[in-house]
Amino acid sequence: MGASWRIGVDETERTALITGGPFRLVRNPIFTAAVAVVAGVALAVPNLIAATGLAVALIGVQLQVRRIEEPYLLRAHGEDYRRYAGRVGRFVPGVGRLRVTSEKVASRK
Repeated sequence: MGASWRIGVDETERTALITGGPFRLVRNPIFTAAVAVVAGVALAVPNLIAATGLAVALIGVQLQVRRIEEPYLLRAHGEDYRRYAGRVGRFVPGVGRLRVTSEKVASRK
């Protein structure tokens, strides 16, 4: 990610849209890896605390990406991000791709 690495969203900052490396498979490989680690712990130590931790991690990551990260990236990168998100899955390859709504299709005509 180089100079595009960030934590959180700063509306005044404009970083490059990274689509190579692991980002060519999923749009959020860092979140995917973090949830995989928490899932591994839940499998290794199967108890209520681990299961609750996994549920909290899943919900937190979904909220962060859907409500903060993706809206920011759409504002910052516009159609480039929309095209990228239309072909690359959110957390799993091919799953969670953004769809073009009929409203957007109609506005292109």
